[in-house]
Amino acid sequence: MQARILKNKLYLYMTEFFAGMSVMAVELGASRLLAPYFSSSQIVWTIIIGTIMIAMALGNLYGGRSADRHPDPDRLYFRILIAAVWIAAIPFLGRYVIIGISGLLVVTVSSGFLIWAGFLACMVIFVFPLFLLGTVTPSLVKYTMDSLDDSGAVVGRLNAFNTIGSIIGTFVPTFVTIPAVGTAVTFLIFSGVLLVLGLLYFISARRRFARSAIAVVLFAAFSVAGAGSSFAFWEPNLLYEGESIYNYLQVKDEGDSVVLSTNVLFGVQSVMQKSGGLTGRYYDYALAAPVLTDVTNREDPSLLILGMGTGTYAVQCREYFPSLAVEGVEIDEAITGLARQHFRLPEDIPVTTYDGRAFLNVCDRQYDIIMVDAYQDITIPFQMSSLEFFRLVRSHLRPGGVMVVNMNMHSDAPGSINDHLADTISAVFPYVQTVEVPNTTNRELFAAETDLFADFDEKAAALPDAPLRALMQRLGAALEPYSPGELILTDDRAPVEKLGMAVIDGLIQEELGYYKTILREEGISGLIASVSP
Repeated sequence: MQARILKNKLYLYMTEFFAGMSVMAVELGASRLLAPYFSSSQIVWTIIIGTIMIAMALGNLYGGRSADRHPDPDRLYFRILIAAVWIAAIPFLGRYVIIGISGLLVVTVSSGFLIWAGFLACMVIFVFPLFLLGTVTPSLVKYTMDSLDDSGAVVGRLNAFNTIGSIIGTFVPTFVTIPAVGTAVTFLIFSGVLLVLGLLYFISARRRFARSAIAVVLFAAFSVAGAGSSFAFWEPNLLYEGESIYNYLQVKDEGDSVVLSTNVLFGVQSVMQKSGGLTGRYYDYALAAPVLTDVTNREDPSLLILGMGTGTYAVQCREYFPSLAVEGVEIDEAITGLARQHFRLPEDIPVTTYDGRAFLNVCDRQYDIIMVDAYQDITIPFQMSSLEFFRLVRSHLRPGGVMVVNMNMHSDAPGSINDHLADTISAVFPYVQTVEVPNTTNRELFAAETDLFADFDEKAAALPDAPLRALMQRLGAALEPYSPGELILTDDRAPVEKLGMAVIDGLIQEELGYYKTILREEGISGLIASVSP
């Protein structure tokens, strides 16, 4: 006996509407679930879109065959209940799946770690529920169509409802739910919508109460377990964990420092030493830029930081070079808020919420120093790595000015991302030198239109602060003129994600080579023994 609610065609169209909305919401949620572990690069988005399209295509095929062979709406709405419960489980179980897959692959895969880990994580976490949602449209065609005379109109309306739902499912998570309540609750909201759809059907049909009750209990259990879940669940003492439109954000206290991370698998983005002074990190080496430009002897010297982050470099520059006027550009306003709250960024250092290149396009000012610090792991914005971008930076430098670029993925492999960036910069600036930051993966690059490096030692020797003077003298001895090649990145062609991924693979090989050798020679039991206390 057909459920009474199916006689109302609006309910069928609303099923299509909410199914389409949930698919897009889950897709966007997938990007935020994976980003803290694998970045939000174009590679990760390609994996997400590709696996979801596979799931939807298979669901369409199965849904059509199932509707023809077993034209029972119970089957469709039971699949919707299963999808709802599965999606509700993602915030709780998904993080363990990602860590488990990553831990397995990191010691077994030699190249393409991010591709394989991201692909397998998507396959395990997202393919099944989206396969189930992919069965909705062909099934609803079967139940909605009265005759072949109106088949075109019915299919058109179903597609329209699906498309409108997909549009809403695209905008609401991005601009409303994820910034307001986070990724976990976003999954639960759209899971709840699907759950209600299924429950309405079975309540109207007055059957399958046991299935419905089980679905409700599981949804409630996963909601409680997942709503307060943490991406970095192994971190016990976080000062802050949250999300913005652009990033997953994590602030933690490490005793002598405070750290910001937007990617919990691959390091940190900003560090503030509580004691002030030198940090022992790349910020210290970037202080060579004010020395190169001799800011203490320039009139109204100024610094622009593209990629302000938490403002550690800005605070250091003000501490050691008080005459230097500092301002920054940061695309994520939430990071600026955390900088003021946890990282002692003074209120009188202005920060513009904007994309770095877009800011330069509308800015008519020139600066003595421009710091480019917008690269994090493989998430390198291509528009801030190209020939055209560095020409724009050069046009905003005063005579005798310098650009400093933090290249945070140290790689000596020929043709690496660093070689591409340095070659591109060398095509714009005639004088380019680089220096490795000890005990880190960072390399600092300094570029100028005139030879500011010739008398660097004299400028460093004149610094009044003894620790800074000693550091700059060591840095001066380590600076190396860059010999440019022809690996030029342009707005038309800048494969920064692929190049960055190769560096990540190299770092993994370097860090985990010991454990891979044990796994190869002694097997899994030997590996477990090697990491056991």
